Amino acid sequence: MIVLPEKMAILRLAYIGIFLIALIAVFTLWSQVGGQGHLDLVPWSLKLALGVGAAFSIARAAAAAVHGEHGWNAQTVKWTGLALAALFLCGMASFYAHNNLEDSGDEPDESDSTVSSTYQRHPRCARAREEFRPLRASSKKG
Repeated sequence: MIVLPEKMAILRLAYIGIFLIALIAVFTLWSQVGGQGHLDLVPWSLKLALGVGAAFSIARAAAAAVHGEHGWNAQTVKWTGLALAALFLCGMASFYAHNNLEDSGDEPDESDSTVSSTYQRHPRCARAREEFRPLRASSKKG
């Protein structure tokens, strides 16, 4: 297929648009399928590499479909396979974040503190208890 030079500029603009739309679609799909909470736990460099890689593969598959004699040719299948592989790796990154980076709550909470009996027997505490004892008794009656 022979492409004229003036049509090449329009095609480049179209491929840039396809890439940007694919980038938005990849991250939307990733957050909806894998969960936004898990996506937030994935390191930014991995999100950047996988997201841009998947969007680039989608744009190259579209370019291969346009430039080939038939829509589904060897280049289209190759780039579609690479896009699916990148999306699979996105899912594996979310799965890893879910299993290893998320706080599951199994560990005991270290912020729970108990009041020791020596603190309760402190003279200031005893004096405060004596001062507030009439208030507690009146609040229970009313």
